[in-house]
Amino acid sequence: MAKEILRVNNLKKYFKTKRGLLHAVDGINFTIEEGKTLGLVGESGCGKSTTGRLILRLLEPTDGEVLYKGKDLTTANKKEMHELRKEMQIIFQDPFASLNPRKSIYELISEPLRWFKVYDNKAQTLKKVEKLMETVGLAQRLINSYPHELDGGRRQRIGVARALALEPKLIVCDEPVSALDVSIQAQILNLLEDLQKEMGLTYLFITHDLSVVNYFSDDIAVMYLGKLVEKAPSIELFKNPMHPYTQALLSAIPSIDIDNKKERILLKGEISSPINPPEECRFAKRCNYVQDICLKGQPELREVSPGHFLSCAVM
Repeated sequence: MAKEILRVNNLKKYFKTKRGLLHAVDGINFTIEEGKTLGLVGESGCGKSTTGRLILRLLEPTDGEVLYKGKDLTTANKKEMHELRKEMQIIFQDPFASLNPRKSIYELISEPLRWFKVYDNKAQTLKKVEKLMETVGLAQRLINSYPHELDGGRRQRIGVARALALEPKLIVCDEPVSALDVSIQAQILNLLEDLQKEMGLTYLFITHDLSVVNYFSDDIAVMYLGKLVEKAPSIELFKNPMHPYTQALLSAIPSIDIDNKKERILLKGEISSPINPPEECRFAKRCNYVQDICLKGQPELREVSPGHFLSCAVM
């Protein structure tokens, strides 16, 4: 049985605005097993990237717990977090924006090694950088090149190499292929999958592309306006989507099968504001199945079948 590496309990992040509190992440719960991938999906602005940053404490949570191997990161002091960051890394969405244009590939990949003083001399550091470049498929001749001299795929491979430099256990992949061409996306996804098998990595894979998340994830959690509305194993979610929002998302996936085209579910109605949201289902104003009970409180995420969790009062 796989061992649990990450547990998120009632995680919240509210931002103060002139109009009130923006509920970016509002009481979400999930776990990830060691060596597995949890895909976190939802439309832009639903709180996916904020969740990833809260887990790594790049943002301070308003409330809740983030338990990494049983240790609550939200209460860890500066020294403890410094050590824990070796085991937790992130791959950012835009490989160009996340890399310092003034630094060469060698300087970019070696930065974590130098920051944590992993090696005593430059020769050891150089050897490690060369090994990381080989691991992610970067030619050695590029070691003194700069980000602007490379294409998007190679730039993202630098980001992957940086994330691997300290040999982490958990990596938050924040839409790591959305800024890349389709052919390059496949290369990066295959690289991440191979690295997971070789190194036993655990991924939180954040994306809005359901085709990608189906290919890459063991489990999928669907997020809507700061809330998790459904979570299930990847195969189960695509076979039996239960939440109306999940059903609408899956119906929007393009298909090349002309004979078995799915009917597109069009969502109508007003999107609820995440600022001072009312005590009702966040999806109620766009739901085709809305009932009075949906307006009387926010449904809790409950297990409706083994491993399949749903947040809906009527389904």
